[in-house]
Amino acid sequence: MSRRDDRRAKIENAFAEFQRAVSAALGSVAREHRALATEHAKDMFEFTVRGMGIDKALQDVALRDVTPFLVVDEKRAKNPRQAPLSMAQFQERLDQIRYDWQQSFHEWTSSGPAQLTELVSSVAAGPASWPHESWLGHPGTHDGSEGVPELWRIGTGVVTSAPEPVPFPVAVPLLDQAHLHISSTSDTRQQADTLVESLLLRVLSHFQPGLVHVHVWDIGQLTGSLPGLYPLTRANLLTVHDPARLHELLDELSEHIRQVHTKVLVDGHLTVRAVSGEGRRTEPWRIAVLFGNRKALKEDQQQQLQRVARNGLACGVQLFIVDIPITINSPVETVSLRGDGSATCTMTGKHVNVTLDPPLPRTLVPRACAAIAEKREERRSRMGTFGDLLPDRPWTENSAAGVVAPVGFDDGEQVCVQLGDTSPHALIGGPSGSGKTNFLYAMLGSLCARYSPDELELYLLDFKEGVSFAQFAPGRKDPSWLPHARLVGVNVNTDREFGVALLRYLSDEMRRRADAAKQHEVTKLQDLRAEDPSGRWPRIVAVIDEFQYLFGERDQVTAAATQLLEDVARRGRSQGIHLVLSSQDVSGIEGFWGKSAIFEQFTVRIALPKARRVLAEPQNDAAVELPRWHAVINHESGVKPGNEICRVPDSTSKGTMDFLQNELWRREPGQAPGLFDGSKIPLLDATPDFLDLRPGEASPTVLLGQVIDVAGSAARVRFARTPGRNIAVIGSVVQDAAAVLGGAAASLGRQHHPHEAVFTLACLVEEAMPSALHLMKRLNNDGHDADVVQIDRIRGVLDEAAARLQSINTGQADAPLKPHYLVLYGVDAAQTLLEQKDPATRTSGVDSLRTVLKHGPENRTHVLGWWRGVTRLKASLPPGVYDDIGAWVAFDVQGKELLSLGPEQVMSWSPRPRRGLFFDRFEHSRPQVIIPFDTGEA
Repeated sequence: MSRRDDRRAKIENAFAEFQRAVSAALGSVAREHRALATEHAKDMFEFTVRGMGIDKALQDVALRDVTPFLVVDEKRAKNPRQAPLSMAQFQERLDQIRYDWQQSFHEWTSSGPAQLTELVSSVAAGPASWPHESWLGHPGTHDGSEGVPELWRIGTGVVTSAPEPVPFPVAVPLLDQAHLHISSTSDTRQQADTLVESLLLRVLSHFQPGLVHVHVWDIGQLTGSLPGLYPLTRANLLTVHDPARLHELLDELSEHIRQVHTKVLVDGHLTVRAVSGEGRRTEPWRIAVLFGNRKALKEDQQQQLQRVARNGLACGVQLFIVDIPITINSPVETVSLRGDGSATCTMTGKHVNVTLDPPLPRTLVPRACAAIAEKREERRSRMGTFGDLLPDRPWTENSAAGVVAPVGFDDGEQVCVQLGDTSPHALIGGPSGSGKTNFLYAMLGSLCARYSPDELELYLLDFKEGVSFAQFAPGRKDPSWLPHARLVGVNVNTDREFGVALLRYLSDEMRRRADAAKQHEVTKLQDLRAEDPSGRWPRIVAVIDEFQYLFGERDQVTAAATQLLEDVARRGRSQGIHLVLSSQDVSGIEGFWGKSAIFEQFTVRIALPKARRVLAEPQNDAAVELPRWHAVINHESGVKPGNEICRVPDSTSKGTMDFLQNELWRREPGQAPGLFDGSKIPLLDATPDFLDLRPGEASPTVLLGQVIDVAGSAARVRFARTPGRNIAVIGSVVQDAAAVLGGAAASLGRQHHPHEAVFTLACLVEEAMPSALHLMKRLNNDGHDADVVQIDRIRGVLDEAAARLQSINTGQADAPLKPHYLVLYGVDAAQTLLEQKDPATRTSGVDSLRTVLKHGPENRTHVLGWWRGVTRLKASLPPGVYDDIGAWVAFDVQGKELLSLGPEQVMSWSPRPRRGLFFDRFEHSRPQVIIPFDTGEA
């Protein structure tokens, strides 16, 4: 072989080897490609099966659906691009899919439907979820106090892709939680009507008739849809709106939302549901059903509907929107209806296929609505008594955010007075005989039945000559009292100072609460109660009937009352202190000339028949033609849109307020309220300040009478061993003077042990002798040395007392003197006798009296004297020197006569029966009006 042939052979061998290598490589690539293609085919098969619906695919796999994945001939099997699956490979992947499917649904099938059923049963009891046989035709009884169903049933859901389909109830959230949007086609519109009707009947049959009002608007029907519900119209529970006037319905809903925000959602509450809490729902729901034609609304209507939807849920406004395209910035549940009788629900982003519940029986729907309407009408006609204002269970409400009191009825619905941060104070007006007392009883009874004494305190003051509030304090015939009352004032038309005292007390309490709020870094009562749950912070309601008497004169009392009232009215709201002022007419109140801003705080206006100047006249004249037993309740400062007219039930006859008071008193009487009765004289021996006196005090306290204040405290003078600690009673009436001297001496006797002190009772006028003898007997019975001397011995008594004092001052006395009290009745009656001078000493009895007045207090000798005039008192004192009389009580003396003895405020004093003006120059900046005690003289 030539070299050339040899080289060629080598090349051919190498090429052959290369061909074999390439063929082997290509064969390997083909096999790998076929394996990859086969896996891809398996994946595509699984994707196709799952896309068909696993349950359908596994139960009935159609050959045409899987043919692309099976081997059909040998040629296709050899083509890698066909990616065929053998029957074994097909069955293997099918089995794997079936296993995965069963495993993924194992947990759901075993517990899911049961859990959903239990959930719906727990949060959707009664008509909210039960079959219609158990509730249709039976009006509801729930008033919202036991909660509101969170879900409302619409049908039955089944997960059809599960190996073992198990049905479960499907329900949607509605009231206060989400709106409902239903979309349908022309073939499914009847289903939409059926669904809406079923849900409305469930809601209407769950609650008391009147707690749900339905509004229907249908753009395509003049009379509206849902004819089976029309029997509700006669009870005003259903309103069908003109299809051409959607804007009027939206305006009505918007106005309702505004009023709820201004009247109900106060004190930081965001929803009506939060205000109601666990109590009865006082604000009815309004469900507006809007049927469209699958076309968008006009732009302005669209925007207004969105505003209603956005703000409505918080105010109890629920929308059922059918076939109206709208995007709502508010919680909404969407139900899409299909022609096969099922629906797709979109709830919080998840889709559920649902078989809707069958329609309610056509013949039963109007009957059920008629039963609801009849029950509503029955309740309307029944409600109207005082008892209907009261809750089923007393003392269940919380006053942290404010108080609500039903006071009357409008078309069977309760009309309420609300007091809180945004409606802090109320002004009631009505002429004599218009029913103010009856209205006040209705309001107070409603408040006291709802709120316990720990939640509400009452301060009641009646300026007219009557005893409207007297029954709320214990009396001789009825020992019970109103547990909420802390103070009751009656017959105070001449004691305007008591009104000032009440306002001053409220002002002090307001500051006390404000200080506590600052310590807890809060600003209002609701927050304070949250931060200090163990504290006692009840709401305070102060009622002042015929309050115009408080400002009847241009004097110091009016000035003080005006200042205090303005302070409490402006700042009391945040501290839970509310004023209720009642008057026949507010037009002539002099104390408010130029101070109309005070009345701006009284946003709650209540006008009784023929009332003037209470509402915003002349625009609002609703009270002019108001029938008897009716009232206009207005929470918007009297403007006409805020009017609510109600009939006020009889609340004063026997078996109404008196029965309620007795029941509450038996339940928990608490502490009896303080009673100030201007027609009665306080009894000394029953006065707490007198009973608290004990022997052993270094500086005894003299009680002169009762101060006109909230606490009913005593006017007192402390007999310290300092100059001027003497007391003068000025006036011409024996009864008044004797009462002051008797009470003062008795209180001193109570603070000394027997025989520790000496009482000299000098009766210098014959009319005072019974009083002096009564006092002597009382002191002697208590073990004290008391003696009555008459005018013939007064000079000797004074001279002897003066001599003892001089001996102490000159150091001639060996032992300190015992306490000595000279009680002098009618000092001026002995003035002529005392002015006579002793020829030997050239001194007079007046000099001795002045010595005792000047030096006695430092040596435990005090004068309690009665002078029958200011000039007569001055005659007993050194000229121009009045400091030796440190305290005085004046009765029938004009203020200008007292000017030399006291501050300028005495100028406004005008005498009135059984009232004295008390001033202690060492303790007071201004005088006080007091009532002398009844010392028990027969």
